Amino acid sequence: MIKKILVANRGEIAVRIIKACQELGIPTVAVFSEADRLGLHVQMADEAVCIGPAPAIESYLHMNRIIQAAHDTDADAIHPGYGFLAENAEFAKRCEKENIIFIGPNSKALKLVGDKIRSRQTMEKAGIPIIPGMKGMAKDFSEYKKEAQKIGYPVMIKASAGGGGKGMRVVYDSKELKPSLEAGMREAKSAFGDESVYLDKYIEEPRHVEFQVVADNYGNRVHLFERECSIQRRHQKIVVETPSQALTPELRAEMGNTAKKVIQVSGYNNAGTVEFLLDKNKNFYFLEVNARLQVEHPVTELITGVDLVHQQIMIASGEKLPFKQEQLEQKGHSIECRIYAEDPRNNFLPSSGKVLFLKEPKGPGIRHDCGIYNGCDVPIYYDPILAKLIVWAENREIACERMINGLNDYVVLGIKTTIDFLKDVISHPQFRKGKTTTDFINKYLEGWKGKEKKEEDLKLALIATAFSSLNQTGVSASGVVPQKEALSPWQTLGKWRIGGKE
Repeated sequence: MIKKILVANRGEIAVRIIKACQELGIPTVAVFSEADRLGLHVQMADEAVCIGPAPAIESYLHMNRIIQAAHDTDADAIHPGYGFLAENAEFAKRCEKENIIFIGPNSKALKLVGDKIRSRQTMEKAGIPIIPGMKGMAKDFSEYKKEAQKIGYPVMIKASAGGGGKGMRVVYDSKELKPSLEAGMREAKSAFGDESVYLDKYIEEPRHVEFQVVADNYGNRVHLFERECSIQRRHQKIVVETPSQALTPELRAEMGNTAKKVIQVSGYNNAGTVEFLLDKNKNFYFLEVNARLQVEHPVTELITGVDLVHQQIMIASGEKLPFKQEQLEQKGHSIECRIYAEDPRNNFLPSSGKVLFLKEPKGPGIRHDCGIYNGCDVPIYYDPILAKLIVWAENREIACERMINGLNDYVVLGIKTTIDFLKDVISHPQFRKGKTTTDFINKYLEGWKGKEKKEEDLKLALIATAFSSLNQTGVSASGVVPQKEALSPWQTLGKWRIGGKE
């Protein structure tokens, strides 16, 4: 069994992993940049190590510092979460060479599926339907231009080294191609440390359906059904649900078996996601493999009863899968909304600053995966996701109502969030009918401004400000820090007294 896990990530996913480790009785090490020294994941871990300045390239993407932190703290395993180095085959290989367990796929499989071009080539040879697109990497713009003409506009620019919408651009004509390529490459370089991009045919008005897969080291593999990920903004999933309203039992079985075949031909182990596009005629095409834990994994956990992070750790420890395909089933309906630090009334610009007040939604069937707390700072340097609100109910209609009630109870003051926007997504008549495609936001909520804030909201903000004078001292920005004494209530309350004088 793994003895200690270093969590090479931040925010809500780092918190999620640390909680899973606590349930399994495994000590944890958090790593943090100078901007995250008071992060919730830093406070929750047993130990923490500062790995550099705020920019990700100098901290969360810095392999040497992360591996050194693992050695310094005697961590025998690293969980990469999602984003940053999670799909970096070189990092996985470094871990293997350093005798550190990488909680994810082996480096050979990761190199294959993490490289979207090679992955497409492998799947095409195996007879798996793929979207028309580039067969290899282009060396210069003239090659991209030639490939785009061959594929036919519109085309989609995608980052080869990672997903999550980073580097993605839709290009409708040749005039847009060069600036879009340059912008996509810059974003891919910033997010993954690799500017490589490729072109796919852009299928208009598709559904985005992905299948969760899990495979151990002994040839056992299962799928844990689908997630409908069509509600997207700027190619990032913002609302996810399962089951998908588009799949029949027969189509679900066919896509699930195809997902397992993808994992088999790639030699993949641990947890991952096989993504498909589903067109209007119910034809599906292999899109890519996300070789990591997905942001939206909680909906799968709620409808199957399987803890995916536990399974990742157990597989990495050498355990066999404890269930077979026929033992798995979908129960009820689950929806997840991503809560971003963005201003939806101002073109979704990122919103940084201090969280003056946080009220988390609670109640039956409500789960809240969160990386913030009252008084914390939201930095400008990273993906703006703050938390995920997930609900489960017996059917989709009740799940929708439960999500709306949860969002109504959700209060974050001090920064802008997407909560109000998400309410309008879930409440929209087309969403309630299950008619969700990847152009849903552009079609129905383009230019969304929502309702004006009431005067009571301003009063709440003032009250929250009055209660937010947290005099946090935090952890040291250097070396290894024992976390049990990092932030006690006596440090965070500021001046206080019990009767009498101070």
